[in-house]
Amino acid sequence: MPKPPFCEIISELKRLAESATDFSSLQKFAVDVIAQNLPYYDWVGFYMLDPDDSSVLVLGPYHGAPTDHLRIPVTKGICGAAVATGETVVIDDVTTDPRYLACSLETRSEIVVPIRVNQKIAGEIDIDSHTVSAFGPDDRRFLEECATLFGRFIQETRDKLSPQADDNGLTI
Repeated sequence: MPKPPFCEIISELKRLAESATDFSSLQKFAVDVIAQNLPYYDWVGFYMLDPDDSSVLVLGPYHGAPTDHLRIPVTKGICGAAVATGETVVIDDVTTDPRYLACSLETRSEIVVPIRVNQKIAGEIDIDSHTVSAFGPDDRRFLEECATLFGRFIQETRDKLSPQADDNGLTI
């Protein structure tokens, strides 16, 4: 079996991140390029913390079957567990995990990776597969690198939009 094209996908994401003007366009590109190049990634999507209510994750761009889970409390599901622990969560068989919020009867495994901006969780990338134990250490490293890239993009975009302050808090 050929090695997944993780490096190529990261390179494409980095190239777009250099020219993208907003996170939404990077998200849309990311879900498509990841899903198209990794056929065992059956659902690829973003959940971001609601800026008005940090106790809720809001569905962002995704690639795959529609979901009824448009808003997820951070106290629920695998997505909530990733926010609560601040760590990547890998579930080899969702049918054995009581936290799993069923989106599709076909889903068998899931990986959720937090996206951090200045060490604070801003959201996550969520991947479902129709295959049990689909996600190994290489998938985890790949998705964590993606999450780091997304967090850096968000921070750099915020830095461009807001004035910088000197050590005394004065706008420069």
